[in-house]
Amino acid sequence: MAERRPFRIGLTGSIGMGKSAVAAMFAGLGVPVFDADAAVHRLQGPGGALLGPIEAAFPGTTGPQGVDRAKLGAAVFGNPEALKRLEAIVHPAVAALRQGFLEEHAGVPLVVFDIPLLFETGGWEQVDTIVVVSANAEAQRARVLARPGMSEEKFERILGLQVPDAEKRARADHVIDTGTSLAETRHAVQALIHRLNAEVLRGGE
Repeated sequence: MAERRPFRIGLTGSIGMGKSAVAAMFAGLGVPVFDADAAVHRLQGPGGALLGPIEAAFPGTTGPQGVDRAKLGAAVFGNPEALKRLEAIVHPAVAALRQGFLEEHAGVPLVVFDIPLLFETGGWEQVDTIVVVSANAEAQRARVLARPGMSEEKFERILGLQVPDAEKRARADHVIDTGTSLAETRHAVQALIHRLNAEVLRGGE
């Protein structure tokens, strides 16, 4: 008999699309969520497991508060080789945390992997279904430009590094529209959970 494992939902969306809000809705509805960004922050924060390896590879980029993101960013920006060195440190550590999360929740039907760069990093290969959070471009721009320290130039630069929203929607198995009210979005998430739970039950019969 095959070992049971949770059905893995890959949750992603471009900047300002409301992915974090949707992830919180999944969690609030009882679906465990693995937040890849939060895992990286823990690993690189004060006392984090990756401070030693990162400091060894990029001297002067860490301190008592953890990784200095500005200094580390400057060390790898525009340098593909340096970025690969950093990824070789970070990715295996995140993968180990993700595996621990799966083992912790081995008995549940569904889990969510919240991965901002799901398509950009190949994370889509590790999930069973892809959920893209999306809204219209006007709503996205308004949300992002309302963030502290954000500018039009920075927003455009971030967009240039991400797979376009239209392509994400085309590659998605399910799209959650956050251009509606919070109540409507929550209803869409709840309906999707019911649908996927039904699929998992049918698959286990």
